[in-house]
Amino acid sequence: MSVQKFINPDDEKQSIEIPSCKLDKKIEDYESRNNRIPEVDEFYVDLGMQYRLAKVLNSKTKSFKNEIPIHIALMGHMGTGKDHDIEQFAARLNFPYYRIPLSGEVRDVTLLGSVQLYGDGKGGTESRWQDGELTRALRGPAIVNLSELNAAGPEVLFALHSLLDRHKKLELPNGEVLTLRDDTYIFGTMNPTSLRDYAGTQSLNKAFADRWVIWDKPFPNKEQLNAIFEKRYPNLQSEYTDLIIKLATEINNSFMSEDISINIETPMSLRTIVERIPIGLDVYSDSKDPLKDTWENFVLPHVNKEDLDHYKTLWNTIVRKGPSIKPKL
Repeated sequence: MSVQKFINPDDEKQSIEIPSCKLDKKIEDYESRNNRIPEVDEFYVDLGMQYRLAKVLNSKTKSFKNEIPIHIALMGHMGTGKDHDIEQFAARLNFPYYRIPLSGEVRDVTLLGSVQLYGDGKGGTESRWQDGELTRALRGPAIVNLSELNAAGPEVLFALHSLLDRHKKLELPNGEVLTLRDDTYIFGTMNPTSLRDYAGTQSLNKAFADRWVIWDKPFPNKEQLNAIFEKRYPNLQSEYTDLIIKLATEINNSFMSEDISINIETPMSLRTIVERIPIGLDVYSDSKDPLKDTWENFVLPHVNKEDLDHYKTLWNTIVRKGPSIKPKL
């Protein structure tokens, strides 16, 4: 069995090795599960989360033999890369990955499953059990990401209680009881409720929150953003990256600020910083001011109307006029 080494980015002398998952081709849903193994993102920069997750997984499996139910939830604002962290952890370890959003109209039957009617080929019908999204994931090796935990309804949270505690059981409506496998790991993500009212979210009740270890996932700082750009866009000139990073840092500082005079509701997500802006620079590479055109057409359309003045003020303060050189991407 191969192993993956996870290195502490703050101290490269510290590392930990975790065995990779090797799917047994004899399992019933091998093809489906194998297709769920994520691709390793060659541009992903570990800001420390991979190493932390690896340490917990190692402690859980090696030191405590999976007897203690420890589940990690990443809490951060939209655009901080929470789901991507968990997905890349699964990719590194070659695990099938199931991201199950709990927001919207998700009900317990969506997760657990239900009895469905099928034609029997003779003009009649027969009833068969149909697994839900969660039960399907739990029937084999998997890393499960219960995304947006604090957007889940009470019936969904209640259904998950016994799975996440020391019993590690999930009772299905058809009477079957599933036990959490030793090679299946449950993670979660959530938005904070203290600073922003994300639509449909609420504070987790204490009984459910007690089943999780909740880690903060902040916006990347200036040094971390620079590392991301160096890895993903090594040819992009510093005239561009310095301004993009400065804009992102100042905007997200305003988003997090408790000062109502500068506080805004629209952060600058990682998706905007490392995907939308570079695409915009490429689209407008031949214009007189590629960064300004990118800002106006790829950034501002995603900003709440109430925040536009603040975005424009920061642009005029930090940039005013972008580099005239053609961006190299």
